[in-house]
Amino acid sequence: MRAILLAVAVSMAVSLVATPLVVRWFRGHGYGQSIREDGPQGHVTKSGTPTMGGIAMIAAGVIGYLVATMVYGPRYSPGGLLAIGTFALMGGVGFLDDFIKLRRRRNLGLSATAKFGGQALVAVLFALGATYVAETSTTLSLIGPLEPLDFGPFFVVWCFVILAGTSNAVNLTDGLDGLAAGSSAMVFGAYTLIAYWILRHGSVETDEDGAIIPGSFEGLYTLEAWLHADGLAVAGAAGLGACLGFLWWNAPPAQVFMGDVGSLGLGGLMAALAVLTETELLLVLIGGLFVIETVSVMLQVAVFRARGRRLFKMAPLHHHFELKGWRETTVIVRFWIIAGIVTSLGLGLFYADYLQRLGGG
Repeated sequence: MRAILLAVAVSMAVSLVATPLVVRWFRGHGYGQSIREDGPQGHVTKSGTPTMGGIAMIAAGVIGYLVATMVYGPRYSPGGLLAIGTFALMGGVGFLDDFIKLRRRRNLGLSATAKFGGQALVAVLFALGATYVAETSTTLSLIGPLEPLDFGPFFVVWCFVILAGTSNAVNLTDGLDGLAAGSSAMVFGAYTLIAYWILRHGSVETDEDGAIIPGSFEGLYTLEAWLHADGLAVAGAAGLGACLGFLWWNAPPAQVFMGDVGSLGLGGLMAALAVLTETELLLVLIGGLFVIETVSVMLQVAVFRARGRRLFKMAPLHHHFELKGWRETTVIVRFWIIAGIVTSLGLGLFYADYLQRLGGG
């Protein structure tokens, strides 16, 4: 628990301090965000706002994780290192996208092929690490593996789908000040609790006296299982602290945007935590707001192609409500409420499953 609290505190402090330094540097070099011309008119004033603040978030998360693990341990957790490494690598793909946008002074960076190629490379590295180093199950999981549905050699494809899907979903949601950062903080808070719960209450086996045997979900209380769960809890806490520190500067009116380096990195960490805690399908509920935003874009495209008209005034969904006359802060707070509700439902489902296992049902 001390390592978790330290990770939150250090990553938040670093993010709080480093973000304005990033803002100052980008302002000094004249690098600012380009705004879509077809977007809400209220966003025109945001043109030129420093972007790529996600660099500070990723640095804060990595530093927070390393400091916490070195001070309190575990010093070596394959799962934790893999999760925080995926955070940094996916952020690297976003960094290239942002850098091209800034250098060319336009709102287009990497081509779709290049972006997916970068995400695919990270997915391959992650899948290999998850399988052979962290020894994660290659079976599709809701809350623990669904035994008949083993991906086998196609696990790498599944990792690409969840990594690319989650990172792009966060990227789509990052359209209003603080919306993605605040919603991501809730998801990381949830996964910190999930990993810690697995660590402390994973097993539902009992001894001869009927006492619960502490351990992993599979009932094997080993040092490796303890290190894995604890490392993931610390990684989730580091992501949480990084988001909170960044949100201080990204809250409306935002002084900095996270850019693709931030949104892709956050999505990568979410997906990594879901796979490594074996709760991939539960992420659909815990990160429900990101799912809603992504589905709104898919529906917009599908309806327009089928009927030649738009389903929403603009997609993703948050822009639809802006164009309906909602103030930006109203949209943000109401979407945060939705994010909090679905995240709480996901945690409730996780806890209900534990109670069901405890009862032997």
